[in-house]
Amino acid sequence: MKCIFCGCMDSKVIDSRVTDDGSTIRRRRECISCQKRFTTYEKVEVTPVLVVKNNGNRQAFDPMKIKIGIMKACEKRPVPIAKIDKLVSSIEHQIYNLLAQEVTSKRIGNMVMEGLKELDEVAYVRFASVHREFKDINTLLSEIESLVQDKNPKS
Repeated sequence: MKCIFCGCMDSKVIDSRVTDDGSTIRRRRECISCQKRFTTYEKVEVTPVLVVKNNGNRQAFDPMKIKIGIMKACEKRPVPIAKIDKLVSSIEHQIYNLLAQEVTSKRIGNMVMEGLKELDEVAYVRFASVHREFKDINTLLSEIESLVQDKNPKS
């Protein structure tokens, strides 16, 4: 690390501490050349992910939008917020593990639906009706029948 006082490229770490939020490491350093001390902060660099919307627009990935959508689907359902947070975190990890700079909103919606299918079937149908843009009651009925068939497969 380059010394801010003399420009020497050699320094030694005297102390390291994790910040309160756990996302950054604070390092106290001492220059080998001039013996002056300075502080650096080390943070994980996250490659920004863009969400490609159906109309072709792109916007920054925001896990909070996923949480809001799931919370709307789970409204008045017995789903604890801790389970919603766990699902959002799981989807966020899946997206970052894709190692892609862009992901479609359709793909994210499918991830949410898969999670909701396990979490709460009513919330799943609510979310699916918006995500898949059901046009009529027959489409909704077909989705419900598919859900029932998946849950009770015939042997």
